[in-house]
Amino acid sequence: MVSKLDLYKVFCQVGKSESFSEAAKDMYMTQPAVSQAIMQLERELDVRLFNRTPKGVTLTHEGELLFEYANSAINLLHVGEDKILEFKNLTAGELRIGVGDTISRYYLLPYLEVFHNRYPNIKYKIENGTTLELISILKSGEVDIVICNFPLDDPTLDLRPFTDVQDIFVCGEKYKSILSKPISFDKLVKLPLIFLESKSNSRKYVEDYILSKGVRIAPEFELGSHDLLLEFAKINLGIACVTKEFSREYLNNGLLNEVELIESIPKRNIGACSLKSVPLTRAAARFVDIIENKML
Repeated sequence: MVSKLDLYKVFCQVGKSESFSEAAKDMYMTQPAVSQAIMQLERELDVRLFNRTPKGVTLTHEGELLFEYANSAINLLHVGEDKILEFKNLTAGELRIGVGDTISRYYLLPYLEVFHNRYPNIKYKIENGTTLELISILKSGEVDIVICNFPLDDPTLDLRPFTDVQDIFVCGEKYKSILSKPISFDKLVKLPLIFLESKSNSRKYVEDYILSKGVRIAPEFELGSHDLLLEFAKINLGIACVTKEFSREYLNNGLLNEVELIESIPKRNIGACSLKSVPLTRAAARFVDIIENKML
């Protein structure tokens, strides 16, 4: 069964070539099939579209009017198909990510560089915030994926862990001698503690674990960034809870010292989350693939 769109494609081709036979060659059809298509369209519209002459065909007044719109519409469809192909080949499109400052700086940047070098025409929209804030904008449709701290307990999310991270406590020179031996949580909390703000997912993970041991924390300082945790600990304002993988520079250069705990905090994950009900865009899926396979 010939669709209405196919009839219009034949109509436009005949209108351009002003010949049934030429249109048939261009469309790899028989001339009778082209003639039949035009007659069917004329019957459905109840109007004559072409003047037939021994030298070929010309558009009637009604045909010229229809051709202007039909040809424009078909051209727009071709443009749309080309755009879809661009998106499939990642020669166009947008990567919309939600990520916190710390994960972005210490983990995500090398992968963003790799992705940009491979797909330089992809545009970026990057939203910053805490894990809970980022999940909220994910659900509102403002971003396609969120790279954040796990664990997360939300049945609407598809979770893809990328790497393990270890939460530790660090101190400056002032506390180094005091903390020369492994320390328990109940003794640790008697010292001035420096934590991320309470709405931080990584803070909640550590706090919940220590509470499961029967110990409640009451931080001296609650800060909004991981870098400030390191700086506050460096100038001996207290003992900071930090992510070990994001504190290498301070630890390796002797600016901070890791506090040895009698019982280590279990490792957790950093990963990507997306909505189960919404398929990933081509760009987002490719970006996740690059991270999962560590294509650095």
